[in-house]
This record gives sequence, structure tokens and C-alpha cells, in this order.
Amino acid sequence: MPSPATADRRTVWSWCLYDFANSPFTTLVVTFVYASYFANTMAADHYKGLGLAADVKAAEALGTGLWATGVLITAFVVAGLAPLMGTLADRGGFRKLFLLGSTGVAVAGSLALFLVQPDKVYLALAAFVVANIAFEMGMVFYNAFLPDIAPPDKIGRISGYGWGLGYGGGLLALVVVIILPAIAWFGIARNSGEHVRASNLLVAIWFVVFSIPIFLWVREDKSRISRKGAIVAEGYRQLRETFVEVRKYRQIVRFLLARLVYNDGLVTIFAFGGIYAAGTFDFTVQDLLVFGVVLNVTAGLGAAAMGVLDDRLGGKKTIAISICGLMVATLIAVLAPSRPLFWIAGILIGIFSGPNQSASRSLMGRFVPPDKENEFFGFFAFSGKATAFLGPLLLKVVTEQTGSQRLGVSIVMIFFVAGLLLLRWVDEDEGKRAAARS
Repeated sequence: MPSPATADRRTVWSWCLYDFANSPFTTLVVTFVYASYFANTMAADHYKGLGLAADVKAAEALGTGLWATGVLITAFVVAGLAPLMGTLADRGGFRKLFLLGSTGVAVAGSLALFLVQPDKVYLALAAFVVANIAFEMGMVFYNAFLPDIAPPDKIGRISGYGWGLGYGGGLLALVVVIILPAIAWFGIARNSGEHVRASNLLVAIWFVVFSIPIFLWVREDKSRISRKGAIVAEGYRQLRETFVEVRKYRQIVRFLLARLVYNDGLVTIFAFGGIYAAGTFDFTVQDLLVFGVVLNVTAGLGAAAMGVLDDRLGGKKTIAISICGLMVATLIAVLAPSRPLFWIAGILIGIFSGPNQSASRSLMGRFVPPDKENEFFGFFAFSGKATAFLGPLLLKVVTEQTGSQRLGVSIVMIFFVAGLLLLRWVDEDEGKRAAARS
């Protein structure tokens, strides 16, 4: 693999295109289209059919809780798998192979979501969980390429370009979903929600086509490959050593602890933003699509613009600015009496969510030792999922107990405030010196 200082443009843009390839999954499946359809239609109808819901709002609240269960399962599995799989990828030279496998499973899961009928609620949830786990695991191996391909003085903007391009992918996918119903999705019917489920078919095709460049033109450093017969055993041994060694990198520990908390708020927003818009402000599927377009435009512009700011101010300050913006947006969303104010909240979430994710990835890239990218990005994924069940769990409990999605969403503020306070203890300069990337 070329050194970060000499990485060519084709390598960088091939890497960035993977963000473009996988973003429709988070945009159409996790956030705007399928999540809302599942919670407010599939699961709500299921609970109404069983006589467990007194009215529509109660059924939607139960549907929201069921979707939260799927998000919780994903969080637990990824938190458990990511560090070990990252270690195996480092020691076995399997980064690209594991990325390919994760991509294939995510694509297959997306196809399953198109095929599963609305009355098969738990089968659909299982397909989502499998696809979502594969998607999240793929991000471990994808993110680990960043320190290898990005020069140290440009790691923030390259990470930002990736996130910006990713939001562009989500935006274009949303536009396609908005346009194609006018031509009946090439003959796909509207009965049984098939026209909504067809968005998952688009996700699968998009994922396959635009992920090709990373497998063709981004090379993997295989200099640390272990003996084939001892890879798994050495992986466990190395993982144990890393748990001890990571203490030497105290700024990584501090940063991952802060991210453990503030990312919970972001995960909850992404998982339930569309559900909240539909349940509280009566957004239709078309409304959600337009809402998604606006959020993707603002998030893409925010990630690209603040990626340059990241290289100038540093990742820590960029993250802090983004968290403050997200806190303001969340407060507006919870208190908004009408759609116009909710739209303002959504735009602010878009502007600051992209930079938050991009700067978090670039800051980790600055802190990671050069010979442990997959391994430490496995812990990065762990920090994003280890307690990611808390946000959805609290939202689920509060929403179900009070019957109010507003009160459920309000818990997000707790995570942003606590994460911002913990971030204060991170010393970015010391972290770079410890990783020999200053």
C-alpha cells in the first residue's frame, strides 16, 4: 500500500466511493423509509391485529419499540465482534476479504427486506438485524484504511470528503425513490407496500455497483500476516494484549469513552428520526423522502466544509462544535409545536451530524498506531456500539410507558451533554505524539 504521504487520487476516491455505496442503506433502510414503514405500518398493523394496541398512536409506539429491539441486537453483536474481527484482519491480512464478506451479507439482507411480506414482521426484523450487523462490521474494515491512504495533514478533509460523498449517495438514492413511483417502479405494485419495500432493492444494487472501486484500486498492507494455522489463536492473544496495551494510549481511551456516550445520541437520532417525524408530525412516506433529501444535502455540505476546518482546528474542537449544534437541534425538535420548526431542527441535525461522524473518524485515525489500524478501529466500532443500546432502550421504555414520542426522543440530550463533558479531557496533541503521527 502506498504511504499516506504519497497515496494517489485514485486510491483516495476509490476509498471515498465506498461511503457513497453504503450510505443508501443508512438513509433508506435505517432512517427514513423502511424504519418508518416497519414501525408505523408493518409492526403497528401486527399489534393492532393482536388487539394489543388501543389506538393508532399506541400501535405506532409499540412498533417503535420493536424496531428499537432490532437496533439493540445489532449494537450488542457488533460491540462483541468488532475488536476481535479487527484483530484477525490485522494479523491475517483479511481487511479487504472481510470487507467484501460484510458487503455481500449487507446486500443479501437488503434484498431479503424487499422480498419479505408485511405480515412476516419478525422475519423482516431478523433480516434487518443481519444486514445492519454486516453493514456496521464493514465500516470497521473500511475505516481502518483511512490512516493508510490519507497524509497526516489531510486526514480530516479526506474523512470529510468520504462522509460528504456518502451523504451525496444517500441523497441521490432518495431522489431515485421519489421519482420512480411516478413510473410505478418498473411495474412493481403498490399493494402490500411493495413500492416502499422496493427501496431495499435499490439499496442492494447501489451497494454492489459503487463498492467495486475499493476492491479494485485500494491495496491492503499484508506485511503483518501471521502463520495461517495460528491466526485465530494469535487473534485472541493479540486482543488480550491490546486490552492491556490500549492503556498506554490514554488519549484513545478518553476519546473512545466520550464517543461511547455522544455517539449513543447520534445513533438514536438516526434510528428513530424518521419514525419520530411520521408519528409526531404525521409525515407521509413522500414527506420523509423530501425530509431525507434536505438532511442529506445539509449533512454532505457540513461534512465536506468542516473537514477542512477539522485539519485547521483539530478533530476535538470540530467534534465539540458539532455536539453543541446537535444539542440545539434536538431541543428544537422535541419542543417544536409544528412542522416548520421541526424542519429547522432537521436541517441543523444534517449540518452537524456529518462533521461529528467525520471528525470522530479522523481523530481516531490520528491516534491509531500505524501497525494496528483494524484492531483499534475495532475498538472504535466497539465504542460506537458497546452502550448504543442505551439510547434506543431508554427511548423504547419512555415512549412505551408515556405513549409520547416527544418524551422518548428527549433522552438524546442526556447523551450529548455527557459526551461533551467527557470530550474536554481529551488532549489531541498528546494522542498524536503517542501514535507517532504528529
